[in-house]
Amino acid sequence: MPWNDNAGPGPWGSPPPSGDKPDGDRPKPGPRRPSGGGPRGPGGPTPIDFADLSQRLSGRLRDAFNGPGRPRAFALVAAGVVGLWALSGIYVVQPDQQAVVTTFGAYSRTASSGLRYHLPYPIERAEKVSVTSLQRIDIGGVPGAPLPDESLMLTGDENIVDLSFSVQYRIADPARYLFSLRDPDAAIKAVAESAMREVIGKTALQPILTTARGQVQDQAGTLTQAILDRYGAGVFIDSVQIRAANPPPPVIAAFQDVNTASQNAESNANVARGEAAKIKQAAIGYREQVVREAAGEAARFNQVYDQYKLAPAVTRERLYIETMQRVLANSNKVVVDSKGASAPIILPPDAFRPKASTARITSSSIPGVN
Repeated sequence: MPWNDNAGPGPWGSPPPSGDKPDGDRPKPGPRRPSGGGPRGPGGPTPIDFADLSQRLSGRLRDAFNGPGRPRAFALVAAGVVGLWALSGIYVVQPDQQAVVTTFGAYSRTASSGLRYHLPYPIERAEKVSVTSLQRIDIGGVPGAPLPDESLMLTGDENIVDLSFSVQYRIADPARYLFSLRDPDAAIKAVAESAMREVIGKTALQPILTTARGQVQDQAGTLTQAILDRYGAGVFIDSVQIRAANPPPPVIAAFQDVNTASQNAESNANVARGEAAKIKQAAIGYREQVVREAAGEAARFNQVYDQYKLAPAVTRERLYIETMQRVLANSNKVVVDSKGASAPIILPPDAFRPKASTARITSSSIPGVN
Protein backbone atom coordinates (compact mmCIF):
# COMPACT_ATOMS: atom_id res chain seq x y z
CA MET A 1 0.00 0.00 0.00
CA PRO A 2 1.20 3.59 -0.47
CA TRP A 3 1.68 4.36 3.27
CA ASN A 4 4.06 1.40 3.87
CA ASP A 5 5.74 1.11 0.52
CA ASN A 6 9.49 1.56 1.14
CA ALA A 7 10.29 1.62 -2.58
CA GLY A 8 9.63 5.28 -3.01
CA PRO A 9 10.26 8.23 -0.71
CA GLY A 10 7.51 8.84 1.84
CA PRO A 11 6.64 11.86 3.85
CA TRP A 12 9.66 11.23 6.15
CA GLY A 13 12.19 10.84 3.28
CA SER A 14 13.87 7.79 1.80
CA PRO A 15 15.25 5.13 4.12
CA PRO A 16 19.04 5.04 4.52
CA PRO A 17 20.90 2.65 2.22
CA SER A 18 21.61 -0.71 3.75
CA GLY A 19 25.32 -0.35 3.04
CA ASP A 20 25.71 2.89 5.13
CA LYS A 21 27.26 2.52 8.57
CA PRO A 22 25.04 4.03 11.25
CA ASP A 23 26.49 6.59 13.65
CA GLY A 24 27.44 5.01 16.96
CA ASP A 25 26.33 8.05 18.94
CA ARG A 26 22.96 8.21 17.31
CA PRO A 27 20.33 5.53 17.90
CA LYS A 28 18.94 3.71 14.93
CA PRO A 29 15.52 4.76 13.90
CA GLY A 30 12.88 2.26 14.82
CA PRO A 31 10.13 0.97 12.60
CA ARG A 32 7.73 3.53 11.33
CA ARG A 33 4.29 3.66 12.84
CA PRO A 34 1.34 4.11 10.55
CA SER A 35 -0.07 7.60 10.77
CA GLY A 36 -3.46 6.66 9.51
CA GLY A 37 -3.25 8.79 6.37
CA GLY A 38 -1.59 8.87 2.99
CA PRO A 39 0.88 11.30 1.57
CA ARG A 40 0.24 14.96 2.20
CA GLY A 41 -2.30 16.23 -0.24
CA PRO A 42 -3.63 19.64 -0.86
CA GLY A 43 -5.04 21.05 2.38
CA GLY A 44 -4.29 17.87 4.41
CA PRO A 45 -2.41 17.80 7.79
CA THR A 46 1.19 16.67 8.10
CA PRO A 47 1.41 13.44 10.13
CA ILE A 48 3.77 13.45 13.18
CA ASP A 49 5.62 10.43 14.51
CA PHE A 50 5.77 11.09 18.29
CA ALA A 51 7.98 8.07 19.02
CA ASP A 52 10.64 9.27 16.61
CA LEU A 53 10.41 12.82 17.97
CA SER A 54 10.99 11.64 21.58
CA GLN A 55 13.96 9.55 20.51
CA ARG A 56 15.56 12.53 18.74
CA LEU A 57 15.06 14.77 21.83
CA SER A 58 16.60 12.17 24.13
CA GLY A 59 19.62 11.87 21.89
CA ARG A 60 20.24 15.60 21.84
CA LEU A 61 20.00 15.87 25.63
CA ARG A 62 22.47 13.06 25.96
CA ASP A 63 24.87 14.80 23.59
CA ALA A 64 24.54 18.08 25.58
CA PHE A 65 25.66 16.52 28.87
CA ASN A 66 28.23 14.03 27.56
CA GLY A 67 30.34 16.36 25.38
CA PRO A 68 33.47 18.28 26.42
CA GLY A 69 32.77 21.15 28.93
CA ARG A 70 29.37 19.86 29.68
CA PRO A 71 29.92 19.07 33.43
CA ARG A 72 30.71 22.76 33.96
CA ALA A 73 27.43 23.77 32.35
CA PHE A 74 25.63 21.33 34.55
CA ALA A 75 27.33 22.82 37.63
CA LEU A 76 26.32 26.34 36.59
CA VAL A 77 22.72 25.29 36.16
CA ALA A 78 22.76 23.58 39.56
CA ALA A 79 24.34 26.66 41.16
CA GLY A 80 21.65 28.87 39.64
CA VAL A 81 18.91 26.65 41.00
CA VAL A 82 20.47 26.67 44.46
CA GLY A 83 20.83 30.46 44.32
CA LEU A 84 17.20 30.92 43.42
CA TRP A 85 16.24 28.57 46.22
CA ALA A 86 18.33 30.58 48.67
CA LEU A 87 16.85 33.90 47.49
CA SER A 88 13.33 32.57 48.07
CA GLY A 89 13.87 33.26 51.78
CA ILE A 90 13.71 37.04 51.29
CA TYR A 91 10.39 38.55 52.37
CA VAL A 92 8.91 41.93 53.31
CA VAL A 93 6.91 42.62 56.49
CA GLN A 94 4.51 45.57 56.23
CA PRO A 95 4.36 48.28 58.95
CA ASP A 96 1.07 46.91 60.30
CA GLN A 97 2.36 43.33 60.40
CA GLN A 98 4.65 41.00 62.30
CA ALA A 99 6.03 37.75 60.93
CA VAL A 100 6.25 34.52 62.91
CA VAL A 101 9.20 32.39 61.70
CA THR A 102 9.13 28.63 62.29
CA THR A 103 11.96 26.13 61.84
CA PHE A 104 10.66 22.77 60.69
CA GLY A 105 7.25 23.75 62.10
CA ALA A 106 8.50 24.87 65.54
CA TYR A 107 8.43 28.51 66.65
CA SER A 108 11.77 30.22 66.13
CA ARG A 109 11.36 34.02 66.32
CA THR A 110 9.09 37.00 65.58
CA ALA A 111 10.19 39.51 62.93
CA SER A 112 9.09 43.14 62.88
CA SER A 113 8.35 45.28 59.82
CA GLY A 114 10.95 45.71 57.07
CA LEU A 115 12.96 43.57 54.64
CA ARG A 116 13.66 40.21 56.31
CA TYR A 117 15.21 36.84 55.51
CA HIS A 118 14.62 33.29 56.64
CA LEU A 119 16.14 30.02 55.54
CA PRO A 120 14.36 28.77 52.43
CA TYR A 121 11.46 26.35 52.56
CA PRO A 122 11.18 23.68 53.89
CA ILE A 123 13.75 24.63 56.57
CA GLU A 124 12.05 27.81 57.75
CA ARG A 125 8.73 29.41 57.01
CA ALA A 126 7.36 32.92 57.80
CA GLU A 127 3.69 33.65 58.45
CA LYS A 128 2.63 37.31 58.47
CA VAL A 129 0.01 38.50 60.96
CA SER A 130 -1.67 41.93 61.12
CA VAL A 131 -1.29 43.38 64.61
CA THR A 132 -2.98 46.79 64.20
CA SER A 133 -6.27 46.07 62.42
CA LEU A 134 -9.41 45.45 64.48
CA GLN A 135 -11.04 42.08 63.97
CA ARG A 136 -14.68 41.45 64.78
CA ILE A 137 -16.71 38.43 65.85
CA ASP A 138 -20.53 38.58 65.95
CA ILE A 139 -22.41 36.47 68.48
CA GLY A 140 -26.17 36.02 68.44
CA GLY A 141 -26.98 36.13 64.74
CA VAL A 142 -28.05 39.08 62.63
CA PRO A 143 -31.06 41.38 63.23
CA GLY A 144 -34.23 40.27 61.45
CA ALA A 145 -33.15 36.65 60.99
CA PRO A 146 -34.01 33.64 63.17
CA LEU A 147 -31.50 33.87 66.00
CA PRO A 148 -29.64 30.77 67.21
CA ASP A 149 -29.80 29.50 70.76
CA GLU A 150 -26.61 31.39 71.63
CA SER A 151 -28.63 34.63 71.70
CA LEU A 152 -31.05 33.43 74.43
CA MET A 153 -29.64 34.08 77.91
CA LEU A 154 -31.03 33.70 81.44
CA THR A 155 -31.02 36.91 83.52
CA GLY A 156 -30.49 37.32 87.23
CA ASP A 157 -34.25 37.65 87.93
CA GLU A 158 -34.99 34.39 86.05
CA ASN A 159 -36.15 36.03 82.82
CA ILE A 160 -34.88 35.33 79.31
CA VAL A 161 -33.32 38.02 77.12
CA ASP A 162 -32.69 37.74 73.39
CA LEU A 163 -29.25 39.37 73.14
CA SER A 164 -26.75 39.74 70.30
CA PHE A 165 -23.36 41.43 70.60
CA SER A 166 -20.02 41.88 68.85
CA VAL A 167 -16.43 41.48 70.08
CA GLN A 168 -13.65 43.59 68.58
CA TYR A 169 -10.07 42.54 69.25
CA ARG A 170 -6.47 42.99 68.07
CA ILE A 171 -3.61 40.49 67.95
CA ALA A 172 -1.15 41.45 70.70
CA ASP A 173 1.24 38.48 70.50
CA PRO A 174 1.34 36.78 67.07
CA ALA A 175 3.26 33.74 68.31
CA ARG A 176 0.76 32.99 71.06
CA TYR A 177 -2.12 33.72 68.72
CA LEU A 178 -0.88 31.14 66.19
CA PHE A 179 0.39 28.40 68.51
CA SER A 180 -1.53 28.58 71.81
CA LEU A 181 -4.99 27.84 70.37
CA ARG A 182 -5.95 25.49 67.56
CA ASP A 183 -8.74 27.81 66.30
CA PRO A 184 -8.31 31.30 67.83
CA ASP A 185 -11.53 32.78 66.38
CA ALA A 186 -13.65 29.89 67.65
CA ALA A 187 -11.99 30.12 71.07
CA ILE A 188 -12.58 33.88 71.32
CA LYS A 189 -16.23 33.44 70.36
CA ALA A 190 -16.78 30.67 72.93
CA VAL A 191 -15.05 32.63 75.71
CA ALA A 192 -16.97 35.86 74.92
CA GLU A 193 -20.30 34.03 74.90
CA SER A 194 -19.52 32.34 78.22
CA ALA A 195 -18.44 35.64 79.81
CA MET A 196 -21.57 37.43 78.58
CA ARG A 197 -23.81 34.67 79.97
CA GLU A 198 -22.10 34.99 83.35
CA VAL A 199 -22.63 38.76 83.46
CA ILE A 200 -26.24 38.51 82.24
CA GLY A 201 -26.91 35.83 84.86
CA LYS A 202 -26.08 38.35 87.60
CA THR A 203 -28.15 41.25 86.18
CA ALA A 204 -31.92 41.83 86.14
CA LEU A 205 -33.79 42.03 82.85
CA GLN A 206 -34.99 45.63 83.06
CA PRO A 207 -31.53 47.22 83.52
CA ILE A 208 -30.19 45.13 80.64
CA LEU A 209 -32.87 46.53 78.34
CA THR A 210 -32.59 50.14 79.52
CA THR A 211 -29.80 51.70 81.58
CA ALA A 212 -27.20 49.00 82.36
CA ARG A 213 -25.97 48.16 78.86
CA GLY A 214 -22.68 50.01 79.28
CA GLN A 215 -21.98 48.30 82.58
CA VAL A 216 -22.77 44.87 81.10
CA GLN A 217 -20.46 45.53 78.12
CA ASP A 218 -17.55 46.60 80.36
CA GLN A 219 -17.91 43.62 82.67
CA ALA A 220 -18.15 41.14 79.79
CA GLY A 221 -15.07 42.63 78.08
CA THR A 222 -13.00 42.49 81.29
CA LEU A 223 -14.00 38.89 82.01
CA THR A 224 -13.31 37.81 78.41
CA GLN A 225 -9.83 39.37 78.51
CA ALA A 226 -9.01 37.65 81.82
CA ILE A 227 -10.01 34.20 80.52
CA LEU A 228 -8.11 34.62 77.24
CA ASP A 229 -5.01 35.75 79.16
CA ARG A 230 -5.15 32.53 81.18
CA TYR A 231 -5.31 30.60 77.90
CA GLY A 232 -2.35 32.56 76.51
CA ALA A 233 -4.36 33.54 73.42
CA GLY A 234 -2.21 36.57 72.61
CA VAL A 235 -5.16 38.89 71.83
CA PHE A 236 -6.36 42.20 73.27
CA ILE A 237 -10.12 42.74 73.62
CA ASP A 238 -10.80 46.26 72.41
CA SER A 239 -14.55 46.40 73.08
CA VAL A 240 -17.73 44.39 73.56
CA GLN A 241 -20.80 46.04 72.02
CA ILE A 242 -24.40 44.92 72.53
CA ARG A 243 -26.18 45.16 69.17
CA ALA A 244 -29.70 44.24 70.35
CA ALA A 245 -31.35 43.23 73.62
CA ASN A 246 -35.04 42.27 73.56
CA PRO A 247 -37.41 39.88 75.27
CA PRO A 248 -38.00 36.55 73.49
CA PRO A 249 -40.41 36.86 70.52
CA PRO A 250 -43.37 35.04 72.18
CA VAL A 251 -43.56 37.59 75.03
CA ILE A 252 -42.67 40.80 73.22
CA ALA A 253 -46.30 42.05 73.13
CA ALA A 254 -46.84 41.46 76.86
CA PHE A 255 -43.51 43.02 77.68
CA GLN A 256 -44.36 46.10 75.64
CA ASP A 257 -47.63 46.47 77.58
CA VAL A 258 -45.77 46.24 80.88
CA ASN A 259 -43.17 48.71 79.63
CA THR A 260 -45.89 51.14 78.52
CA ALA A 261 -47.59 50.89 81.91
CA SER A 262 -44.28 51.52 83.66
CA GLN A 263 -43.64 54.57 81.49
CA ASN A 264 -47.13 55.93 82.22
CA ALA A 265 -46.62 55.39 85.94
CA GLU A 266 -43.28 57.15 85.81
CA SER A 267 -44.82 60.03 83.82
CA ASN A 268 -47.65 60.45 86.33
CA ALA A 269 -45.18 60.31 89.19
CA ASN A 270 -43.12 63.03 87.53
CA VAL A 271 -46.22 65.21 87.13
CA ALA A 272 -47.14 64.69 90.77
CA ARG A 273 -43.61 65.51 91.88
CA GLY A 274 -43.76 68.68 89.80
CA GLU A 275 -47.04 69.78 91.40
CA ALA A 276 -45.68 69.00 94.84
CA ALA A 277 -42.61 71.08 94.12
CA LYS A 278 -44.80 74.02 93.02
CA ILE A 279 -46.92 73.83 96.18
CA LYS A 280 -43.83 73.60 98.33
CA GLN A 281 -42.27 76.61 96.65
CA ALA A 282 -45.51 78.59 97.07
CA ALA A 283 -45.64 77.68 100.77
CA ILE A 284 -42.02 78.67 101.24
CA GLY A 285 -42.71 81.99 99.51
CA TYR A 286 -45.80 82.66 101.65
CA ARG A 287 -43.85 81.83 104.78
CA GLU A 288 -41.11 84.26 103.84
CA GLN A 289 -43.69 86.93 103.10
CA VAL A 290 -45.45 86.46 106.45
CA VAL A 291 -42.17 86.50 108.31
CA ARG A 292 -41.08 89.71 106.60
CA GLU A 293 -44.45 91.37 107.26
CA ALA A 294 -44.33 90.33 110.91
CA ALA A 295 -40.80 91.65 111.20
CA GLY A 296 -41.94 94.94 109.65
CA GLU A 297 -44.91 95.22 112.01
CA ALA A 298 -42.71 94.50 114.98
CA ALA A 299 -40.22 97.16 113.89
CA ARG A 300 -43.08 99.64 113.38
CA PHE A 301 -44.53 98.86 116.80
CA ASN A 302 -41.15 99.44 118.39
CA GLN A 303 -40.87 102.80 116.69
CA VAL A 304 -44.39 103.79 117.84
CA TYR A 305 -43.63 102.65 121.35
CA ASP A 306 -40.53 104.80 121.45
CA GLN A 307 -42.62 107.82 120.39
CA TYR A 308 -45.32 106.91 122.88
CA LYS A 309 -42.86 107.03 125.76
CA LEU A 310 -41.89 110.54 124.70
CA ALA A 311 -45.49 111.89 124.30
CA PRO A 312 -48.20 109.46 125.49
CA ALA A 313 -51.25 111.73 124.91
CA VAL A 314 -50.27 112.76 121.43
CA THR A 315 -49.42 109.21 120.51
CA ARG A 316 -52.78 107.92 121.81
CA GLU A 317 -54.63 110.51 119.76
CA ARG A 318 -52.61 109.65 116.70
CA LEU A 319 -53.18 105.92 117.14
CA TYR A 320 -56.92 106.50 117.51
CA ILE A 321 -57.12 108.65 114.42
CA GLU A 322 -55.05 106.21 112.32
CA THR A 323 -57.13 103.26 113.52
CA MET A 324 -60.43 104.99 112.70
CA GLN A 325 -59.04 105.98 109.34
CA ARG A 326 -58.21 102.35 108.52
CA VAL A 327 -61.61 101.14 109.74
CA LEU A 328 -63.73 103.76 107.99
CA ALA A 329 -61.69 103.98 104.79
CA ASN A 330 -63.53 101.14 103.03
CA SER A 331 -67.00 101.42 104.61
CA ASN A 332 -70.09 103.42 103.69
CA LYS A 333 -70.51 106.50 105.78
CA VAL A 334 -73.63 108.54 106.52
CA VAL A 335 -73.23 112.08 107.81
CA VAL A 336 -76.34 113.37 109.63
CA ASP A 337 -76.91 117.06 110.13
CA SER A 338 -79.08 117.17 113.23
CA LYS A 339 -79.68 120.89 113.24
CA GLY A 340 -83.40 121.61 113.48
CA ALA A 341 -84.30 117.93 113.86
CA SER A 342 -86.87 117.19 116.56
CA ALA A 343 -88.02 113.73 115.58
CA PRO A 344 -86.06 110.47 115.54
CA ILE A 345 -83.89 110.13 112.50
CA ILE A 346 -84.90 107.22 110.26
CA LEU A 347 -82.32 106.31 107.64
CA PRO A 348 -83.45 105.09 104.25
CA PRO A 349 -82.89 101.38 103.43
CA ASP A 350 -80.23 102.08 100.83
CA ALA A 351 -78.14 104.24 103.11
CA PHE A 352 -75.51 101.52 103.71
CA ARG A 353 -75.48 100.04 100.25
CA PRO A 354 -72.06 100.25 98.53
CA LYS A 355 -71.81 103.56 96.68
CA ALA A 356 -69.04 105.36 94.90
CA SER A 357 -69.50 108.53 96.94
CA THR A 358 -70.39 109.25 100.56
CA ALA A 359 -74.05 110.08 101.17
CA ARG A 360 -74.89 113.25 103.04
CA ILE A 361 -78.26 113.25 104.80
CA THR A 362 -79.84 116.45 105.96
CA SER A 363 -82.98 117.03 108.02
CA SER A 364 -84.90 118.04 104.92
CA SER A 365 -84.23 114.66 103.29
CA ILE A 366 -85.55 112.65 106.24
CA PRO A 367 -89.28 111.93 106.08
CA GLY A 368 -91.27 113.66 108.77
CA VAL A 369 -88.61 116.22 109.45
CA ASN A 370 -89.34 119.80 108.40
